This record gives sequence, C-alpha cells and structure tokens, in this order.
Amino acid sequence: MYEEESLMDYFDTDEEIALEENEEAADFDEVNKESLEDKTAAELQKMKIWLFSENVRIAAERKRLKDMEEQIIKDRQAFQEEMQALNRTILSSQKRLKQDEMFFEKKMQILENGFAELESDRKKLEREKEMFRLEQKNAEMRSMESRNVYNGLDVLFAGVNNPLALKKRYRDLIKIYHPDNIAGDKGVVLYINQEYERLSREI
Repeated sequence: MYEEESLMDYFDTDEEIALEENEEAADFDEVNKESLEDKTAAELQKMKIWLFSENVRIAAERKRLKDMEEQIIKDRQAFQEEMQALNRTILSSQKRLKQDEMFFEKKMQILENGFAELESDRKKLEREKEMFRLEQKNAEMRSMESRNVYNGLDVLFAGVNNPLALKKRYRDLIKIYHPDNIAGDKGVVLYINQEYERLSREI
C-alpha cells in the first residue's frame, strides 16, 4: 500500500500533467507573442522608415517635376516671345520689301518715262536739225537765186544819169515790181529802194 502511494507521488497525475502542459503552452504562447510583437514592431519601424524615405523621395520627385513644369512654362513663354518677335521681324521685312518693290517700280516708271522723253526729244531734235538743214539749204538756194537776180537788176537803172530820169525810172520800176502786182517781188522792191537811194546820193 505504501509502495503504491510512493509511486503515485513519484508520478504526476493526469490532471497535473495536463495542467503543466497548459502552463508550458501558455508560456510558449507568451514567448511567441512577445517574439511576434518584437518582430512586428521591428518590421513596423522598418516600414515607417521606408515610408518616410519614400515620402521624402516622392516630395523630391514632385519638386523636381514642379521645377521641370515651371521651366517648361518659362521655355514655352520664351519660345512664344521669340516667335512673336520673329513674326514681327518677318512682317516688318515683308512690309519694307513691299515698299522697296513699290519704290523700285516707281523708279523704273520714272526711268521709263525719262527714256521715253529722251527718245521723243531725240526724235524732235533730229526733226529740228533736219528742218534747220533744209531751211539752211533753202536759204542758201534763195541767196544764190537772189544774188543771181540782183546781179541781173543792175540793168534796171542803166542809162540813168540825172535826178529827173532816176526818179522817173524809180516810179516805173515800183509800179512793175510792187508786191501787190502779179509779178511783184519784195526782194526786188528792196533792191530798187536801196539802189535808188545810192544813186540819189551819187547823181
């Protein structure tokens, strides 16, 4: 009897064993919980650090993109201003070119008119030269004819040797060669008057 009790004391009962197992399981769970919490806290800290670094990186990237956008806007504005300035320059050049073309056309028109006037003046001068040449030739011919005529007029007062005869001959000649007559000639009348005056002084 005593041996059975000793053995019973030596070996735990089922209840004690179960209780011990529960206590060990609880201790294990507690250890696992603490380990899990430690692991979760470390991972959470690591995740916070990663999130912070990502936020910093995103903020930096956002700032870089903002700077790029502002630079693009500035470049676009500068490009638009350059294009506007270029367009103004082109319009000014086109306007100046148009004015130069109009001025050139006017100059050409003036030159053409000048050439036309010069050509007209040249033709007019040639006609005047030709007319002058013809008049000169006619004058020479008339002069030659007059000399020939006047050379023959010496006989008009031939034989006149006194004032009375000179006056009678003069009257007769004027009646014949007066310009109002059919055979009248101013040149002959002029010669008659000159010759009459000359002979009046000599006789």
